[in-house]
Amino acid sequence: MKKRVALYLQDAHDLRDGLDYVQYAEKKGFEAVWQAESRLVRDAIVPMAAYAAVTQKIIIGSGVINNWTRNIGLLASTFLTLDDLAPNRIICGIGAWWDPLAKNVGIDRNKPLTAMKETVLILKRLLAMERVTFHGEFIHVDGIELDVVHGRTEPRNVPVYIGATGNKMMEMTAEIADGVVLNYCVPPEYNNTAMDLLSKGATKVGRSIDDIDRPQLIVCSVDNDHEKAIDTTRELLTQYLAQQPHIAKASGVSMDIVDKIQSILGWPATHEEIQKAKYLVPDDLIGHITASGTPDEAKAKVDEYINNGCTCPILYPVGGDVRLLIDTFAQA
Repeated sequence: MKKRVALYLQDAHDLRDGLDYVQYAEKKGFEAVWQAESRLVRDAIVPMAAYAAVTQKIIIGSGVINNWTRNIGLLASTFLTLDDLAPNRIICGIGAWWDPLAKNVGIDRNKPLTAMKETVLILKRLLAMERVTFHGEFIHVDGIELDVVHGRTEPRNVPVYIGATGNKMMEMTAEIADGVVLNYCVPPEYNNTAMDLLSKGATKVGRSIDDIDRPQLIVCSVDNDHEKAIDTTRELLTQYLAQQPHIAKASGVSMDIVDKIQSILGWPATHEEIQKAKYLVPDDLIGHITASGTPDEAKAKVDEYINNGCTCPILYPVGGDVRLLIDTFAQA
């Protein structure tokens, strides 16, 4: 039986190399590719459009954009445009962003639940080609609609997935979204709480958890040399745990480790700082919250996430041979 599997790309690779990886993943039976948008380095929309232009069937998702920096009209027209390029192959993955980055560019993420709910509900109405008037706490629109003169005027099939981490956001996701993008750098058992929260939210609106797609980002470093794969992941975790301590908390990582890493790393972190701090990340943590190692070791770890509620692993190649990773999980 063919398994669902997806590829995750961030900024570690040349963008043109990314096009080759996505084409190779499509050839090898991958269901989707998700493009990150996190630090101030690479936006998601330009790569998504590029991937759409060079593929025929692979699904392309944003993994994830934030709900603060694009007004609702621009957000809807952006995904309408992507759907024009790759009809029925686009997913809008959206998240609540994080500090200090948001704060440092002048955004106060006040009432993140309300802001996300308004964004998702109005986005879905606009992509359904409705004319919308809405006055909430964050979104104020009067009689706007996607003004298609040349092209397809039918409602667009662009599912909306929320990248949820906190409990309240996770529960709300099951109430208003088509799916959830479960986070990476968490142990498989983290999903147990997520499944409970999704079930609770789904029940509120007459849905079941089976109505909520649950792809999950998974850090995946594959190398025939076990130690080389582990060391590559160690560098990523060093930076990630320092910059996003809320994920560290969700992963059960000791805050003492986080504090020590943060005391070494600046913002943005330099290569030298990462090399100095990476030895604070223990091997058992790498094995606990990532799928790193030989091909067989990586596959076994990914299966743990699937057995804990993940419907489609989204594999994040943090380094090494990306084609080896794709071959390891190939479905074609």
